[in-house]
Amino acid sequence: MVKTVGIVSLSSGILGERFVEHEAKLGIERLKAYGLKIKFLPHARDGMDALREHPEHRAADLLAAFADPEIDMILCAIGGDDTYRLLPHLMEHGELQKALTKKTFLGFSDTTINHLMLHKVGLSTFYGQAFLPDVCELDQEMLPYTRRYFEELITTDHIRQIIPSEVWYESRASFGPDQVGTPLVSHPDRGFELLQGAAHFSGPILGGCIDSLYDIFDAERYADMPETCRKYGLFPSLEDWRGRILLLESSEEQPTPKKYRKSLQYLKETGVFGVINGVIAGKPMDDKYHAEYKAALREIIGDPHLPILCNVNVGHALPRCIIPFGPVATVDAEKQTITFAD
Repeated sequence: MVKTVGIVSLSSGILGERFVEHEAKLGIERLKAYGLKIKFLPHARDGMDALREHPEHRAADLLAAFADPEIDMILCAIGGDDTYRLLPHLMEHGELQKALTKKTFLGFSDTTINHLMLHKVGLSTFYGQAFLPDVCELDQEMLPYTRRYFEELITTDHIRQIIPSEVWYESRASFGPDQVGTPLVSHPDRGFELLQGAAHFSGPILGGCIDSLYDIFDAERYADMPETCRKYGLFPSLEDWRGRILLLESSEEQPTPKKYRKSLQYLKETGVFGVINGVIAGKPMDDKYHAEYKAALREIIGDPHLPILCNVNVGHALPRCIIPFGPVATVDAEKQTITFAD
């Protein structure tokens, strides 16, 4: 059971800005209501400019969180877009490997890159939620579906099974103090959708935000990111991917169908679709481009026998479950369940 949560800012430093103080206050109160102790790592609240300029401070916080015997869970404040810049500070001399201790690690979005770092050094992690977007939800409480999985993780250190959410929510247009207590607009959801292939498939899940995976191969956002990721062997080998299930979910940037297709093409060129056991696709934020993304998955992957499960409530669309990276997952599209081995 989690007793102390260490909060880190590994990408954006927004947690340190005054304009999110009302959100952070809500999140702190909610964590304390669970009886949890909270530790903000030394640089977690330095602010956006400071952390943009000092990736070494972000890396130092992650190493400190693993080294701190009191911290049971490392919770990312939020995502961002440049956590790849931590690679030299964590991997050049085996710093992350040397500091590693068994702890719960939770984050999503740009944190995909951190998940791949931790996978490389042998730690199983949890994908799907973060402090500001989820624990600090501006409604009167965390979204019920989101809260269910967060509570399961902090009380059992595991996620046993995922089922679909009955509703999805429109994203907020504003996060100002005037939004505190304001509910999100909800719509009925339609459950997990089997796009193609067998209704039953299994394997350990790995992957994350398709935008972040795109940046591993494309220099559009950061000119040095592909080379940096290659240098440290960030993207797993084909042998490592063999028998896994690839998780793909799209960011709040809502990539155009053209960019989504390009992302899939980069992945296809690695050969990954020839060795995995299936694909899980997260529900797009605000349900935008849902049909276009499904068409792209079918056409770019080009193998009608590879199972693809869509509309899973993970990633940037609300609400969010938590997916463990590591244990074998068994997908049953007929029963609408994803079950995880111990």
